[in-house]
Amino acid sequence: MTRLAVWLGGCLAWCLAWCLGAVPAVALAQPAGATSWRYALVGESTAKPLGQLVITADPGAVPSAGLPRAFSVRYAYKDNGRGPETVEQVRLADDGSLLSYRVQGTSTFGSAIDEHFAREAGRVRWQSPVDRGDRGHEGAALYAAMGGSPALDAVAVAALARRADRALPLLPSGRLSQRVLDRFELVQGGQRQRLQLLAHTGLGLSPNYLWATDEPAPRLFASLWLGWGALVAEGWADSLPQLRERQRAAEAALHRQHAAEWLQPLPGLTVVRNARVFDSAAARLGPLSDVYLVHDRISAVVPAGSMVPRAPDTEIDAAGRVMLPGLFDMHDHAWRGSGGLHLAAGVTTVRDMGNANDALQQLIAERQRRELAYPHIVPAGFIEGASPFSSVHGILVRTLDDAKAAVDWYAQRGYPMVKIYNSFPREFLRETVAYAHQRGLRVGGHVPAFLRADEVLDMGFDEVSHVNQLLLNFLVTPSTDTRTLDRFYLPAERLGELDLDSAPVRDFIAKLAARGTTVDLTLMTFQFLQQRDGEVPAEYADVMAHLPPDMQRGALAAQMKIPDDATARRYRAAVARLGQFAARLHAAGVTLVAGTDHTAGIVLHSELIGYARAGLTPAQALQVATYNGAKVSGTLGDRGEIRPGRRADLLLVDGEPTQCIEDIRRVALVITQGALLRPRQVHEALGIRPFTDGEVAVRRAGTGERR
Repeated sequence: MTRLAVWLGGCLAWCLAWCLGAVPAVALAQPAGATSWRYALVGESTAKPLGQLVITADPGAVPSAGLPRAFSVRYAYKDNGRGPETVEQVRLADDGSLLSYRVQGTSTFGSAIDEHFAREAGRVRWQSPVDRGDRGHEGAALYAAMGGSPALDAVAVAALARRADRALPLLPSGRLSQRVLDRFELVQGGQRQRLQLLAHTGLGLSPNYLWATDEPAPRLFASLWLGWGALVAEGWADSLPQLRERQRAAEAALHRQHAAEWLQPLPGLTVVRNARVFDSAAARLGPLSDVYLVHDRISAVVPAGSMVPRAPDTEIDAAGRVMLPGLFDMHDHAWRGSGGLHLAAGVTTVRDMGNANDALQQLIAERQRRELAYPHIVPAGFIEGASPFSSVHGILVRTLDDAKAAVDWYAQRGYPMVKIYNSFPREFLRETVAYAHQRGLRVGGHVPAFLRADEVLDMGFDEVSHVNQLLLNFLVTPSTDTRTLDRFYLPAERLGELDLDSAPVRDFIAKLAARGTTVDLTLMTFQFLQQRDGEVPAEYADVMAHLPPDMQRGALAAQMKIPDDATARRYRAAVARLGQFAARLHAAGVTLVAGTDHTAGIVLHSELIGYARAGLTPAQALQVATYNGAKVSGTLGDRGEIRPGRRADLLLVDGEPTQCIEDIRRVALVITQGALLRPRQVHEALGIRPFTDGEVAVRRAGTGERR
């Protein structure tokens, strides 16, 4: 019922920095009356331990064929110095549904968690950091906890298995359902376990995949987040490769179906009539034009009505809509479930900034085979130093030879860039950057711990990721460890006092401009620094009503520890500085690209709106997400402009996005990969209320079809 990674997406560097109390380890297949069950969190690439989940039966709890009727849960993991630590108390009804629940602890970024739910005498009551309720409700139910652990997945697995329809009401709203995707017998050493792969739907924008024992009273066995890591019953981690491959196959089947439904081929000649074409190089809107496409390439752009095509296979009437080149999200962490969201927002190219290498390669291959509806992927090779804080992504290095070998691995596979991460050893960073340049690769990413942005520029960085990594330049000391929460709390506490017109800041900006350094600010990612419980986060401010109810509720929860109004004022002042800094960068001629590291598609639009509110014109913000993205990713000769010979990655937008940047959300039609996609269809399938009612007329030759 809960998701391990929400908007944090990628950029994950996990460590086991908090140890749960000693609980005797037991095998999963325990008879009724067992007292505890342990699960380990491990990374996908390295199988490194990341954290633990321990379920312990309460003394005197009623025995059960599944979970005990009353139990406690201890859960923790760390994400590069950040992560939750929680304790839960759970009481179940005879049918396995929830009677009472409480979770206490701290969230990923340190905010307090204290949430509870109870069902008794025909009423349900709950209180979370953002809401409370007391209302009548008869019958079994589950609760969507905001601060809960995967132990609630275990409750759901067992409770739903007892229902004939495999569904239960989900409180405060919704319905959770379960279906079986796969069954097999797992053999590890001398142990055997019958397993089933389940898909839970009703929370979030994609199914939650869970492995459970295949028996009348199933137990949670594992949860795999492909490309990141897994939660697995203790003692069974060696089985993860088998589970991973079977789950990938099951997920791929679902996404093949989506690709077939969402991407409608455009064979032969297509003409898009009466479109106002955006010139991304000049950041201006042109007159009405007709745009001709052959398969997935633009063949001509001519004044509207000036050329009569001979029997086009498809005619699309733009009816005066604005046509933009496909958008670029330059800070993605690719996973199958986000493809539809990207494309429906007009994002036709993403740059992956950190992933499990084998998972990313498989995703790229599936997309190339048209088995997956996903944007073009430009990969950045992730290189991290070995430390207690190391990320589980990419390649870990300990020596300069290791680093050179990592660069070689990425260069041989056509990666245009390597991304340096937080624990990379500063002792041989300069040599690694020089070697990557020698191999023809750009270098960017985070500023490694105990260094400042100014120093990595001197070492040759071509790009820096995240606005906080840049502004920490003025906040850190040589002993500041930015692998900890200091990289968030230092900016939150002190940026409001930073004089952006001071000589050190002006000199730093001038240096970025003079060096031609690109900055990937991800402004919207850092809006969480100011959010308090119950407040709508800035990145969702104008879209909340479009999101599924559980996403709306979850978005209201604070991440940072903000204990009083004085702290809140400081943090709001700090976030205001981020936009002001972006405006100064742009004014100085520093190259900006639009990235998110956040919810696919939706937040890229928020990022562009943020740029415009910081002082860029709407047309300049659109240029950042089109022309700049193509230029920096090395794909400008292929896409990013609406010109003959360029790839036909195009979107039609209702409204006037070059005048009112908020209209960028009103994408009516997307053309990419030789196919058209209707955002409304994707959004409705994902439980999102569409952003425009506009319908684009499409006529197919020989069929009379007009849609």
